[in-house]
Amino acid sequence: MVLFDPIIFELQGGGGITVYFKNILSRINESYGDSLILDVSRKRIFKRYRDCEVNVDKGVFHSSYYRLPKNRKIKVVTTVHDFTYEKYITGPKRWVHCWQKYRAIRNSDIVICVSNNTAKDLMSYCPIDPDKIRVIHNGVSDSYHPLPMSKSPTKEVLFVGSRVGYKNFYLAIDTLAKLPGYSLSIVGGGALSEEEKTYLDSLIPGRYKWLGRLSDKELNLAYNRAHALLYPSSYEGFGIPVIEAMRAGCPVVAVNCSSIPEVAGDAAILIENADADLFTEALLKVSNTREELINAGLEQAAKFSWDKCFQETLQVYEELM
Repeated sequence: MVLFDPIIFELQGGGGITVYFKNILSRINESYGDSLILDVSRKRIFKRYRDCEVNVDKGVFHSSYYRLPKNRKIKVVTTVHDFTYEKYITGPKRWVHCWQKYRAIRNSDIVICVSNNTAKDLMSYCPIDPDKIRVIHNGVSDSYHPLPMSKSPTKEVLFVGSRVGYKNFYLAIDTLAKLPGYSLSIVGGGALSEEEKTYLDSLIPGRYKWLGRLSDKELNLAYNRAHALLYPSSYEGFGIPVIEAMRAGCPVVAVNCSSIPEVAGDAAILIENADADLFTEALLKVSNTREELINAGLEQAAKFSWDKCFQETLQVYEELM
């Protein structure tokens, strides 16, 4: 039996970890009958840090966010997505997060990492027996695909996801300021702050819009319409938007760092440093290499799927049974 702790769905309304577990859970319910999602509906103080009640002695426990079963007779799988807290967060929030995360990692029978880069970070921050590590890449939704567009692509540059510091959102604005005639469409990440609006209005007035949180269908359309996805992040554990864009036939411009080259392969324009001039040059280059980038992106994106991710994860469960 595989037992899932779905705590992430209470902690996170959306995001990469939620997407990951939604895809694992939907597939295990369809193809693997012997599984159970544990009940976490009771409101308890510090619930996210408590060990889970498990009333079986055999099987595999897989928490969606670094929890452990009270019953240590059961096998444990932990998925590690990134080391953002270790790299960018300071103070008590980092200490508590790392305590919980490293405790789960060290008490797991197998640790799944979503990229080779995350596995490398794991061995740097929380070294364990390498034989316990399995690299299983994230997938990408079938909702993303090229559409028969009646118009030529716009000069609309997409920025998708969180806008916290290391995502380099302000650098994206600096880049668009160097590209008269291009606009910036911002997806997700919560409503724009007053500080962000002020900066946008000062550098690219009338050339930006926040699209809010989009459905997969809406985001697929946005990718299809866009000139390119600009993904200036300085660190990723995986980088799902890169593969989403490629699968939709949208060229990608990103930084050659962390997991990005592993995920993008040779199918994106990768620059060596997060620099507005380099991003500007890359976005202009897209116009002349668009078809080549689209074809290479579609080929690269085909290497990743949630079905493949699930099958490899299922092999981990069966290995421990």
